[in-house]
Amino acid sequence: MALSHLINKISSIAQANSTGILTGMGVAGVISTAVLTAHASFKAVKIIEKAEDDRIRKLVEEDGHSEADLRAYLSPMAFRRKAELVWKTYIPPVGMGVLTISSIILANRVAGKQAAALAAAYSVSERALSEYREKVIEKIGESKESDIRDMVAEARMQKQPLNSREIIIAGTGEVLCFDILSGRYFQSSVEEIKKAENAVNFEIVNFLHCSLSKFYDEIGLPPTGFSDLMGFNTDHRCQVRFSAQMSSDDRPCLAIDFLVDPIHNYHKLWD
Repeated sequence: MALSHLINKISSIAQANSTGILTGMGVAGVISTAVLTAHASFKAVKIIEKAEDDRIRKLVEEDGHSEADLRAYLSPMAFRRKAELVWKTYIPPVGMGVLTISSIILANRVAGKQAAALAAAYSVSERALSEYREKVIEKIGESKESDIRDMVAEARMQKQPLNSREIIIAGTGEVLCFDILSGRYFQSSVEEIKKAENAVNFEIVNFLHCSLSKFYDEIGLPPTGFSDLMGFNTDHRCQVRFSAQMSSDDRPCLAIDFLVDPIHNYHKLWD
C-alpha cells in the first residue's frame, strides 16, 4: 500500500470518527491532568521545603540563633514567593487542562454540526415524502392511498409477528393494537386512543407543540429512544389513523399510525 494512500485512509477514518476521538482525548486529558497535578504538587512541596530549609540555614549562619527557635518564631514564606518558586512545575498540568478543555469544546462543536446536518437531511427527506404523498393522493385518490397504507401496515405486522412480541397492557381496553412506528403490540381501545389524540392536540393548543412521548404516555406505552425527538405542532396536528388487520395468530388487530407523521424539531415553530 502506498504511503499517500495510507495517509488518506487514516485521515478519512479520523474525520469520520472525530467526535469519538475528541471525546476520548477529553477523557484521557481529565485523567492525565489529575495525575500531572498530583505529581506537580508533590514536587512543589519539596521545592518549598528546601527553600525554607535554605532560608533557616542562612539565618543560623548569619545571626547565630538556633534552628529550633527560628522554626518556632519565623513567619512562613509569603505566598507570592512560593508561587515564584513552583509555578514552572504546574506548566504540564495546566497545558494538559487547556488541551482537555479544547478537545471537549471541539467534540461538542463537531457533534453539533453533525446533528445539524442530520436534522437538515431529515427535513429534506420529510418534505420530499410529504410532497410525494400529496401527489400520490392527487393521482390515485384518498381511498386507494389508504389501501396502500393498509398494505404497508400489514407488511409491518408480518415482519413483527405477535408470537415473538410482548403484549403491553396499556389501558382498560381489550382490543389488540399494533403501533406501526415503534413496532409494539398493546391492548387498548379506539376510545382511549382517540382520547390520547385529543390530549396531544390540547397540549398543542396551549403550548404550540407536543412530543410523541406524550401520546405514548396517554395510551399507556413507555417512551422510546426517538419519541422525545419527534412530535407535533400547530402545522402538524396529531391525527391517528386506524387500520383493521389480523395478527399472526388470526386475532383482529387495530394497527395505528398518523395521517401526518410526527416530525423532527417539532418545537421549532419558525425558521
